[in-house]
Amino acid sequence: MTKIKDIINYLETIAPLGYQENYDNAGLITGDKSKAVTGILLCLDALENVIEEAIQKNCNLVIAHHPIVFKGLKKINGNNYVERSIIKAIKNDIAIYASHTNLDNVLLGVNRKIAEKIGLTDLKILAPKSSTLQKLVTFVPEKNTGEVLTALHQAGAGQIGNYQNCSFRVAGTGTFEPNEAANPHIGKNNQLEEVSENRIEVIFPARLGAAIVQALKTAHPYEEVAYYLQNIENENQEVGAGMIGNLETPMAAQDFMDFLKDRMQLSCIRHTEITDKKIARVAVCGGAGSFLLPKALKAGADAYVSADFKYHEFFDAENKLVIMDIGHYESEVFTKELIYEILSKKFTNIAVNFTEQVTNPISYY
Repeated sequence: MTKIKDIINYLETIAPLGYQENYDNAGLITGDKSKAVTGILLCLDALENVIEEAIQKNCNLVIAHHPIVFKGLKKINGNNYVERSIIKAIKNDIAIYASHTNLDNVLLGVNRKIAEKIGLTDLKILAPKSSTLQKLVTFVPEKNTGEVLTALHQAGAGQIGNYQNCSFRVAGTGTFEPNEAANPHIGKNNQLEEVSENRIEVIFPARLGAAIVQALKTAHPYEEVAYYLQNIENENQEVGAGMIGNLETPMAAQDFMDFLKDRMQLSCIRHTEITDKKIARVAVCGGAGSFLLPKALKAGADAYVSADFKYHEFFDAENKLVIMDIGHYESEVFTKELIYEILSKKFTNIAVNFTEQVTNPISYY
C-alpha cells in the first residue's frame, strides 16, 4: 500500500527540499503523510476549486508547483483564497504538497522541461549554485579500498555530471598505536603499527553527508575511522537556476516567436526590439526570471524566454538579446507533465490526474 510519504520521499530524491530558495515554502503544506494514497491530482496552484476537484476525483494528495501557503498565516478563518483552500483541504483530509524552487533548481526540473518543449540541445544550467557540495577524505588499507569505494559510490558519492564512480587515491603509509582498550583490526595493543593505505577523496551533494559518513563507517575495517569532511565552493553543474541550450537550426526572431507560441501554447509574447540576428542560443527560466538576465547575456544567449519582467527591466537587454516574456503561468504550466513523468516511472498502481482547472489569474483581451 503506497502512502503519501512514499510519494514525497521519491519526489525529494529528484528535487530535494534543501535546494529550494530561502524564501520558499516547498514541502508538505497540509495532510498526514502516513495515510495511504487514494489518488493524486497535479496542478500549478492548489486553489479552492482544485481542492474541490480532488475531492470529486477521490484524490487525497494534491501536488502543486506553487506553495498555496507562501507567507506565514496568523489566522485561518476563510477571509482569502489561501485560507479557504487550506480549510477545505483540512476538512476533507486532503494533503497538499508543493515542489517549487527545489524543482526549478535541479538539472531534470522545470527549466529542462521548457527546454525540451522548444527543442533545445546541449543543455546547461544557466546559473549553477555554489557551496552545495562536500568532499570526503579518508584513509583505507590497500586491500579494502575497493569495497569502501563501492560503498561510498552506492551512497551517492563520486557523481560528477555525466560521470559516476569518480574518486582520487594516492598511496601512503598510515601509523597508529592502539592502547589497551582498543580492539584493532590490524596490529597489536601498545605497539606502533605501519600500514600501507590509500588516501581516498570523493565529492558529493552536501545533503548526502550523513549517509556518506554512515556508509564509510559501515564498510571501513578499522575500529576508529579517520576522515575529513570539507564544504567546497565549487559550482554544482547539476543544481541552479535557469537553463541554456542551442536550437538545432537557427531561426529569425519572428519565426522563433511563432515557433515558441506554438510549442508553449501562448496567446501572446511581450518582447524587446527584434533584431536581424538569428536566434541560435536560447536561455530559459520558468516563472519570474528577470534576475537571470545578466547570466543570459554573459552566456551569449540570443533570446531569453522567461516571465514577469517589469517595464524598466526590458531596457537591460541593451539590444544584445531579445527578451521574450511568455507569462508566469504559461512558462510553468507544463510542470504538471514533468511531475507526472517522474511519478509514472515509480508508481504504476496509483491514479495520477491532471487538474481540469485553469488557475491562471491573468486573462488577455
